[in-house]
Amino acid sequence: MTADPRLVPIVEYFATRSWQPLTFQAETWTAYLAGRSGLVQVPTGSGKTYAAVMGAIAEMIANPTPGLQLLYITPLRALSRDIEQAIKAPIEAMGWGITVESRTGDTSSARKTKQLKNMPNILITTPESLAVMLSYKDGKKRFETLQGVILDEWHELMSSKRGTQAELCLGYLRSLQPSLRTWAISATLGNLEEAAQTAVGLGAEPVIIRSNLKRDTVIKSIRPESVDTFPWAGHLGLRMFETLVEALDIEKSTLIFTNTRNQAERWYQALNFALPEEGDRIALHHGSIDVKEREAIEAGVKSGDIKWIVCTSSLDLGVDFQPVERVVQIGSAKNLARLLQRAGRSAHVPEGTSEVFFLPTNALELLEISAFRRGLELGDMETRRPRHKPYDVLVQHLVTLACGDGFEPQKTLENLRQTVAYADLTNEEYQWILDFIENGGQCLGAYPRYKKVVREDGLFKVSDAKLARTHRMGIGTITSNTPVKIVYTNRKEIGTVEESFVSRLKKGDVFFFAGRQLEYFQMKDMVLYVKGTRKKSTVTPTWGGGQLAISDTLSHHLRREVERVRFSFEEAVPKLLSASDNADSLPIASSTGETRSPHSPAIKDLSGAPLLKGGRGNLWESPNDEILTITPILEAQQRLSTLPTADELLVESCKTREGQHLYVFPFEGRFVHEGLGFLWGYRFAKQKTATFTISVNDYGFEILGPKGYPYQNLFSSDFFSLENLEDDIRASLNISELTQRKFRGVAQVAGLVFKGYPGSRKTSSQLQVSTSLLYEVFTKYEPDNLLLKQAEREVLQDQLETHRLAKTLSRLDQRSVVWKDTKRPSPLAFPLLVERLNSRMSNETLLERIQRMKDQWDRK
Repeated sequence: MTADPRLVPIVEYFATRSWQPLTFQAETWTAYLAGRSGLVQVPTGSGKTYAAVMGAIAEMIANPTPGLQLLYITPLRALSRDIEQAIKAPIEAMGWGITVESRTGDTSSARKTKQLKNMPNILITTPESLAVMLSYKDGKKRFETLQGVILDEWHELMSSKRGTQAELCLGYLRSLQPSLRTWAISATLGNLEEAAQTAVGLGAEPVIIRSNLKRDTVIKSIRPESVDTFPWAGHLGLRMFETLVEALDIEKSTLIFTNTRNQAERWYQALNFALPEEGDRIALHHGSIDVKEREAIEAGVKSGDIKWIVCTSSLDLGVDFQPVERVVQIGSAKNLARLLQRAGRSAHVPEGTSEVFFLPTNALELLEISAFRRGLELGDMETRRPRHKPYDVLVQHLVTLACGDGFEPQKTLENLRQTVAYADLTNEEYQWILDFIENGGQCLGAYPRYKKVVREDGLFKVSDAKLARTHRMGIGTITSNTPVKIVYTNRKEIGTVEESFVSRLKKGDVFFFAGRQLEYFQMKDMVLYVKGTRKKSTVTPTWGGGQLAISDTLSHHLRREVERVRFSFEEAVPKLLSASDNADSLPIASSTGETRSPHSPAIKDLSGAPLLKGGRGNLWESPNDEILTITPILEAQQRLSTLPTADELLVESCKTREGQHLYVFPFEGRFVHEGLGFLWGYRFAKQKTATFTISVNDYGFEILGPKGYPYQNLFSSDFFSLENLEDDIRASLNISELTQRKFRGVAQVAGLVFKGYPGSRKTSSQLQVSTSLLYEVFTKYEPDNLLLKQAEREVLQDQLETHRLAKTLSRLDQRSVVWKDTKRPSPLAFPLLVERLNSRMSNETLLERIQRMKDQWDRK
């Protein structure tokens, strides 16, 4: 198979398992042994772990050396257990005498201390744990034998601050060991070259290895028997739990993915209600459940004792569940890569066929799944970009190095410029950061706690042991609401929820968590003590994180899908009219049995058989079942307004008792629409002053103004202008409030606020007060503070996606605008109206308000 004799032990091990090394595995081993760095992109479950590590293991067998040889960096602690077992299996089976250990937040303090003194040959860790190791003295000695680094699930890490943290740590390790090899592993990624270069640094030319394995993904949609002509977000979902139970088999191992933890809790309750006798074979898994319970659930899936597991993104990545036969996605995954990743959890073997069932929470999501299919057929995939100069991560990193062996400023700057994230870091920016960590910058010099480093013999170091301790406790880039532990009164831990949820509860309140009914007993020192109860409740915790938005790639296919439906409608009617001399007298019935115009695609022929159900009599070019299911909605949209082509921008206007509504449908995703809605509201108000209410979803946005507001008369091509775009966005939004919120996270990462010691953590309100004071000081006395500028940049780029917004405006400017005055909100507009209603306080339930509106319209 290979000429390199060092690979003989690896091939021999594969032979004992009746395996043949796959081409991409052999290519990766050879490249590693030749001293190259690069990226491997293969489908999930294709043997990527062995592709990554076996070259390094072959080298260790041929040249046994004490100390750390290989670092394996994984984004999730949960993955480290599986990876450790997978790597240990051949080593123990063949007696190779190589030591393998993990080091994550779950590792005991005693083991961590022992590892610092005596490193294993292979260490599996996370970006945060690696950074903590660099904060201890003697790092040079600890890592001097290191030969290689593996970056697992690089597509997940790269575009986050954790990816930047990994870049910085690797840059430092390369300064200690210039011949260090880096290999990134990714299952799903669009911009491979950029991802590879980010992983290996700017000083190396990466090798990119792709597999030729064919892995099919079969998507089956679980469709409602009938749909409401006017759908809205969440109107299906849990109403279809019985349909889902009928479609699945409790004997088949199944992962049921939801997009939020709250949704996971509710679906777990529903499935237990539907199958009470199978309660011990259905489990719930998300990141807030205690780690020991998650481990027990994962073990249950592997052993076959647990058959259905309701989960979130906590199981998106590499946990190896070979027994899993199928995957269910509740609601749209909003992203091609995410759906493919989740689908890959089933048939987790090379060239297996992944089976994913899709259950919509909104009938219009069936349109999205049709777009998913088309995108996957064409091999399209989202790109993920590395972060650009996050100053907070750099501040933390430099203090981390200062806690360890210290750093020499000029050499460190050269290393930083070898990373993609900081390639264009200017001398002025670097000097500002050095001054900030040494002297507290312009504003904080009077406070010793902000003077973190001192110069000693040309090196920046942290000389205060207490300051070094507090810094280590704050290392990391994940910021969120302060978690509150949930513990039984007998001290058994259940998991964590956010403080904002607990603050709404009082003693005696009952809520669902981790599939249990729990009663609030008392709150003490950020620990919520609870008791099990049988009292009824419908309260489920909510977590931060907001809603997912459709990706740029999916939005492109969604626009094309809408266009296909429109053209299908236009082709269907002439064909039908030519089928009879008197087409208007044809007995046409809808799916609900009511008489319908010939323009409806739910048309039946004289025998009552549907003409649009596929087969030779099909009037559509190639309709799929999802489109056929939502035909009543699409037909109503075409009848009341229109379905836009990909070259058209649909704008609808209608008047209700609330005022004058403007509905705009770019199909670009909720984050882009949020920016567009406020931008257009501002540009309208500049011409004629008014107060507007904005609501958004993935398909469009609504601007609600006073009755008779002349939207169309005021509209012009200036609304697509890129001139003064960021200034207009700042003026249209309360940008300072958004920036202040974003600054809380930036301040935490940069180490400006201390979360407290374990057992006495600060509350969210205490952290908020601390960061608010800093924000006010910087805004008033140092408006050019880089951390302040970064917070605003993150609002504009991450929250409002101004880069996509600018592209969208340019794209919309090329489309023809189709204005439609409607008597009532169309099926596409209705979800936007409901989105706004849902945020209002009322003594009516949302369903009651929706039904009342529909009754009013029907009477008209």
